[in-house]
Amino acid sequence: MKRTFDIAFSLSVCLLMALPVAVLCLLVMLDSPGIPFFCQERIGLDGKRIRIWKIRTMVADAHDNPERYMTPKQLMQWEREQKVDDDPRITRVGRFLRNTSLDELPQFINVLTGELSVVGPRPVTFEETYEFGDARDEFLSVKPGITGWWQVTERNNATWENGARQLLELYYVRHAGFALDLKILMKTVRAMGRGQ
Repeated sequence: MKRTFDIAFSLSVCLLMALPVAVLCLLVMLDSPGIPFFCQERIGLDGKRIRIWKIRTMVADAHDNPERYMTPKQLMQWEREQKVDDDPRITRVGRFLRNTSLDELPQFINVLTGELSVVGPRPVTFEETYEFGDARDEFLSVKPGITGWWQVTERNNATWENGARQLLELYYVRHAGFALDLKILMKTVRAMGRGQ
């Protein structure tokens, strides 16, 4: 039932958003030189390595040369959390894309290929899977999603370092079901409407 929803919902999004995504890609290239898409390796169901797609929101060499743009303190935070407060690598168009979550639209292709679900834990790097300690295999037993419980609750306040991120992701794994997925989707729509 979840897979059927994933396919139907993602096909609808892909058809409706094809033209808007093309326009956004053009704006990205006008704002910052480089290809408009960005691909990241993440870990999917049962530990399988997957590649997820986004519309690029940073300068083209953001991940190859982070030290070119960040202070040592920001670099330390990025190495730990893979995110930085007020990241200086984010472009003007990229900031808008992130605030509206429009940069995530290409991931519906990942849903159609079966690598992601619409709702699930956030896709993480191989190194980040070890943040779950003894619960690592439990975390990897659920397909990651475009949106999830962590994103719609404490997101910026829940980090690997304080342990709250792990607890929120595991909460979803342990309570996954239609009712929780629907609640997350509703919260996601509200957050996008507020530009969060």
